[in-house]
Amino acid sequence: MRDTLEYVLFSIIYRLAQRLSFRSAERVGAMLGELVFACTQIRKKVTLDNLAHAFPEKSPDELRHIARGAYRNYGIAVLLFMWSTNKSAEVLKSLVRFTNPEVLHHALERKRGVLFLSAHFGAWELLSASIRLHVGATVSALVQRQRNPKIDALLDAHRRRFGNDTIPMGVSSRRVLTALADNHVVILLGDQSGPKEAVFVEFFGRPAATHRGVAAFSLKSGAPIVMGFLVRQRDATYTMTLEEVEQHDLGAYTEENILELTRRHVAILERWIRHYPDHWLWMHKRWKHTTYYQEHLAETEHS
Repeated sequence: MRDTLEYVLFSIIYRLAQRLSFRSAERVGAMLGELVFACTQIRKKVTLDNLAHAFPEKSPDELRHIARGAYRNYGIAVLLFMWSTNKSAEVLKSLVRFTNPEVLHHALERKRGVLFLSAHFGAWELLSASIRLHVGATVSALVQRQRNPKIDALLDAHRRRFGNDTIPMGVSSRRVLTALADNHVVILLGDQSGPKEAVFVEFFGRPAATHRGVAAFSLKSGAPIVMGFLVRQRDATYTMTLEEVEQHDLGAYTEENILELTRRHVAILERWIRHYPDHWLWMHKRWKHTTYYQEHLAETEHS
């Protein structure tokens, strides 16, 4: 019963969002984000604490301005995804402009597949359709399954539009390697916290637990890592600029090379977030294992 009620409520919001115009969906999403920031405490403390550590040089007013923008962006991202689910390929293609698509074309020419690494940044749910429609490659997106199976099935169906595929997290390793062997573009969002057993690399001045999978897949398969982020423009459309992570100087699949390659792609992510801080999801507990790591490091050095 609970799943059914959630699904009915979600479906109503979903259908309403689909009926909006593009600019209305953008405005409603921004308004909802602003409303959550102004009237609730949902992840606000986490957001402001993350920002204070990341930008110690900024005033409290500046940090709150970025935080408000991050909530706005999250609202826009959610509403635009719902709005986009019944739109044509032509309409969706017009929302995103690739400034240098040749980076992805050249990477695909190597026939090793491509690990497309992005983040919860801008309108990230538009990534799969955008790459498929602009580049023509088959996309396999690594996704987190939703608790409610009916909602999950609805979201999954829309993510698989235009011939794309999804790969559930948790059972992903073999399917990721198979997709790369078939020369697919495998999308991963590499900005959330890894477990305590993950590799720790500097991210905004603090060690952050980071999933090793992207670097491990790349070194194991030979697939290049291409990073790209959707940046909102004044007309509410988006531009995508691509960047391949340099790894020609790295050799075999070793723990040292996994750590170094992880450092490199995290540094690129940080650079983009510093340029557009309101585009990123600061609400996430990205540094939740930092204290554990520092205490463990101190114990190791003491012993």
